[in-house]
Amino acid sequence: GIEAARKIRLSCGEYSPTLLLSGCDWSGMEEEAGKAGISGFIPRPLFQSVLYDALKTFTGEAVEETNVSKMENDLELKGKHILLAEDNELNWEVARELLSELELELDWAENGRICLEKFEKSSAGYYDAILMDVQMPIMNGYEATRAIRALARKDASRIPIIAMTANAFAEDEKEALEAGMNVHLAKPIDIELLNKVISQCVSKKGK
Repeated sequence: GIEAARKIRLSCGEYSPTLLLSGCDWSGMEEEAGKAGISGFIPRPLFQSVLYDALKTFTGEAVEETNVSKMENDLELKGKHILLAEDNELNWEVARELLSELELELDWAENGRICLEKFEKSSAGYYDAILMDVQMPIMNGYEATRAIRALARKDASRIPIIAMTANAFAEDEKEALEAGMNVHLAKPIDIELLNKVISQCVSKKGK
């Protein structure tokens, strides 16, 4: 990518804005990228709000504040306990990094069975929401959700369960809702959207 940016700049002139998209550490390549004419950096995984803000810098418009601290103040999620069911360790690490900046308390369940067990062993009302991947080994998200809803405890029917899946078709959303999930979100997850959804679900839970 850096080599391509260097050649584009040589061919198209000084003003050829180029944003580097990478999952690597920016600090390790910033100097070389700057010399190649790269104007900015967008980290992977790619989120819509981050891409939007990065592109707005080239339009002359003021970039709206969409940082984590602003979302924290608006959504008041600090200290909420979230159970995240996700079999992919990299996805878990990304989610933990993003959501921990909002000072959420996160627990990881590597599959649906473990998610069910952790919820079942928790005290009533301990978890404020569950983020549920759909495609998981041993017990998938649909099965885990149905099992949680069937538990003989008061909070089993009230706990918000948010589906997170790469399957974004209407039938996938329908299946998620029929399984007992509250909301269906397609991956990659936009952090701002996710926090709005969590906030709304937690708020409704308390009523």
